[in-house]
Amino acid sequence: MLFIFLLCRAGLHTERQSIDGRFKIRRIVNDFCFRATPISTGAAQLAWIAQSKRNRARTASINGSWQPSRHKFSLYTGNGPAPVNPLYAGLRGPFRIGADHQTTLRHRSQFVKTRREFLARVSMAAAAFRVMPQRAWAWSSPDSALRTAAVPGASPPAAIVFEDVIGASGIGFQLKNSISPQRYSIETMLGGVAVFDYNNDGLLDVFFTNGATIPSLEKTDSSYWNRLYRNNGDGTFTDVTEKAGVQGVGYSMGVAAGDYDNDGFVDLYVAGVNRNQLLHNNGDGTFTDVTASAGVGGVVPGRGKPWSVTAGWFDYNNDGKLDLLVMNYLDYNIHDCKLCSIGGVRTYCAPGNFNGTPNILYRNNGDGTFTDVSDSSRVGHYVGKGMGIAFADYDNDGFTDVFISNDTFPNFLLHNNGDGTFKDVALEEGVAYTSDGSVVAGMGAEFRDLNNDGLPDIFHTAMYGNTFPLYKNTGDQFEDVTGISGITAFSRRMTAWGTGAFDFDNDGYKDLFAAGGAILDNELEVLHRPTRQPNGLFRNNGNFAFTDVSSTAGAAFLDPRAHRGAAFGDFNNDGRIGVLVSTVNDKPQLFFNRTNNGNHWITIRLVGTKDNRDGLGVKIKITVAQGVQYNHATTAVGYSSSSDKRVHFGLGKADVIDKMELFWPTGVKQVLTHVKADQVLTIVEDQ
Repeated sequence: MLFIFLLCRAGLHTERQSIDGRFKIRRIVNDFCFRATPISTGAAQLAWIAQSKRNRARTASINGSWQPSRHKFSLYTGNGPAPVNPLYAGLRGPFRIGADHQTTLRHRSQFVKTRREFLARVSMAAAAFRVMPQRAWAWSSPDSALRTAAVPGASPPAAIVFEDVIGASGIGFQLKNSISPQRYSIETMLGGVAVFDYNNDGLLDVFFTNGATIPSLEKTDSSYWNRLYRNNGDGTFTDVTEKAGVQGVGYSMGVAAGDYDNDGFVDLYVAGVNRNQLLHNNGDGTFTDVTASAGVGGVVPGRGKPWSVTAGWFDYNNDGKLDLLVMNYLDYNIHDCKLCSIGGVRTYCAPGNFNGTPNILYRNNGDGTFTDVSDSSRVGHYVGKGMGIAFADYDNDGFTDVFISNDTFPNFLLHNNGDGTFKDVALEEGVAYTSDGSVVAGMGAEFRDLNNDGLPDIFHTAMYGNTFPLYKNTGDQFEDVTGISGITAFSRRMTAWGTGAFDFDNDGYKDLFAAGGAILDNELEVLHRPTRQPNGLFRNNGNFAFTDVSSTAGAAFLDPRAHRGAAFGDFNNDGRIGVLVSTVNDKPQLFFNRTNNGNHWITIRLVGTKDNRDGLGVKIKITVAQGVQYNHATTAVGYSSSSDKRVHFGLGKADVIDKMELFWPTGVKQVLTHVKADQVLTIVEDQ
């Protein structure tokens, strides 16, 4: 009996598969534990059964076609046969899962009727494990060979190296949070940044959000202004904030960049505590505040203006116009909020002291106005404590889905039903909780294909003592592979905010960046942990194995700061992705990528005609001699920040792309062949 208890507590839910695929055990032990152990052991006992269509084609087939073949999940209710499993064959028991993620299990006597039956079924499971060859215990899958083949033929990896050029850049911005004796929670949460080309000169400009005075929450002087810096093309930037008219209002938090009116100039949406702002790019170097006329002030009916952390642009209904998702955090008002202390020392309160607030979805009407469809789309029905937002079509059904990392609350995976509505499927898809049934303090989020199989995976940062969860998209559902990824030990010692998955060494695999910084500004005093932390960098070795290479990324990279938002892009168009990182009450870090390994690259600038002008949501597959890669266009990356809309691929030693396939949201497909490497390539959508 002790053996069974330990198995259940360990959560042995791995899919074990032999080399030839003949023997397979899929979550046998966990499925049994779901049915035979008390619900009180936590979310690991969330008793759901995903019934799939077994004879479906793989979503990313061997020819890499994008086809909607992911199975549909249904929750077993006891009214029909459950999936047969050696451990509980013939047993039935009705149960249900409520919308509030609380599980109810009934008629437990039907599950295991006798001690003899209990032990017999466990013996069957143990025997099945014993018959598998030793190599079957390795984490493998039918597409392992494809992933191995897809690694471009690069030399043994050179170090990924960054240089902080902020000192010579001319950027004089400093993020101000107006720290108060009361330690209001908003003070530690600001810091969104954006990397975008506001004047269409082919160079990435940078935008910083900023705080305000407390308690007024107004930008009473220029030190609190949001700031826009124009890229001069020589490593320096010019402050054009006042000329552009983007100083901002209120206590700002996050920013989203996107061309919502398809006029060819990227606009900005700034999310904040007390004011949100839509800034229309006029195309002449100036912006106009059109928040009121556009109807996107961020007000929730019956609740007023909630604390908004970030926002993101995406075309959820494939009508060729960018829609806007606004992420709201806590039900919080500094004038009557709870104040918290540790050992008599005032600190920022944990989010568990406050309720969450609903998010807002604005549909683009195409005439400069938006309609709040939060209720009809059901987006507003899912109330969490969101901090990170990322977009991808995870099931390849042609509609963009949404991942939201929640703070000490189950994550949301909003599946786009294609009819204007969304459904949270995080629980059944396996991304609501970690593999041990826990929630973490979810922060920045990323939603990209990390193993070149055509299926977007999920990564998000969290706080000290948690892990940074990494979820592999298997085509059936998501599998928590954090434990085998190589990032667990490092991430447990770190709190991180911004994040991004980009191929920093151009070897054909997207690496992971994490912006480090404690939540409490007095964490060293009250918790005896560092307040300032360095950034983290994890090299992707393929097959979800990562190596911490932070220590060799450059001296400035290891500079401990109170880092927050991070945005990514190639600032000098040399094919190497850099990083812009904000730091609380300090100057930012602007990392130019100085990696020198001779690997090739390509950056793709999309111009939509039928689709949205930015091409957000376009999926791209490239084929080179060594294999295939996948990526998609998005600007919503990490925490409260917005990255370059252009799509980047590292090519290893390949100097020619044999085939490039583009899949536009409205159904247009384009194919290019024999594309030269080492260029910024503009592709206009076929009409």
